Amino acid sequence: MLGNKTVAVVVPAFNEEKQIGFVIESMPDFVDKIIVVNDCSTDKTKEVVTSYSGSEYNKCGVIIQNITQKDITGKYERANRALMELMVDEMKYFTPSEVVSESPESDRIILINQKKNAGVGAAIARGYKWCKDHNVDCTAVMAGDGQMDPDELEKICLPVIEENIDYVKGNRLIHRSSSLIMPKVRFFGNSILSILTKLASGYWRVSDTQTGYTAISRKAINAIELHKIYKSYGVPNDILVKLNIALCTVKEVEIKPVYDIGEKSKMKIRKVIPRVSWLLFKSFFIRIWKKYFLRDFHPLFILYNLSFILFFVSIPFAIQILGYYFGSQGGERPILNSIMFMFLIVSSMQSILFAMWMDIQDNERLYK
Repeated sequence: MLGNKTVAVVVPAFNEEKQIGFVIESMPDFVDKIIVVNDCSTDKTKEVVTSYSGSEYNKCGVIIQNITQKDITGKYERANRALMELMVDEMKYFTPSEVVSESPESDRIILINQKKNAGVGAAIARGYKWCKDHNVDCTAVMAGDGQMDPDELEKICLPVIEENIDYVKGNRLIHRSSSLIMPKVRFFGNSILSILTKLASGYWRVSDTQTGYTAISRKAINAIELHKIYKSYGVPNDILVKLNIALCTVKEVEIKPVYDIGEKSKMKIRKVIPRVSWLLFKSFFIRIWKKYFLRDFHPLFILYNLSFILFFVSIPFAIQILGYYFGSQGGERPILNSIMFMFLIVSSMQSILFAMWMDIQDNERLYK
């Protein structure tokens, strides 16, 4: 435990037989539960994790009960019973899996085997679900490839434990060695996705959006629909959008960039950036509509949408102008079209800039 609060670490793992043992053995003592989610690995990841079942690393001083098995009675408990039924029923939306640990309440290492490979996001969501069902106070995520320094886990978790922050992210970019250690392609890709994530999520001050070294509070883990978390490598970006809609606070802490310690990256940058960019494009509109129209109306909703409408209306005028200068069209210069185009495009830019300014001001309260 940390600060008298329970702490669990979700470890998504796919073909990590060489690294997963190191992750388990190096886990800090204050971690009560290590939730290894084996994403249908084809190597011996399952066997390696299982081999620790009788070891000292599996000894846990805290027993954590499954709250979904509690019987809630009383005439004033109907709302709580409905929530409990929802928690039980939502399991059908997750990737089929099995908990193979003999005593999950008392064991420290919990192995969950996914019955089909669904992606890192699906594995994290399944681990979150276990922690949600067991009412864990603080749930962190550490990759199964050993790329995250266990000595930094405490400072990732402490803001959740002591400051009531809902979500804490490690930030490698503010570390002085980031430009020296991080591969140039990853640094460039991270920068692009971070800019897009600021716009999509509303957390304008978050800079290292792609790191998976995080900690989430019990409140936040109950505030988002876990089964709807993006299943692939866009999971950090998608979670930020969902947290912003739920009005959860976020904080970043400095961590070291760690590479070349035996891990083997499965991420293909050229495929990931287009997919995550499309995810963020859709997520932006979902956030604007849910947060600023359906939940609580805000003028920035009008300004954002007005800017897009004005932009699209300006396109026919732009085509006619380009047709005159580069095509075979003759006649007089399209002065009226040029005036209309400039009016529409300037108005569009003004609307989106005002909307972004309002967005930044409104979400400043969520960044700690």
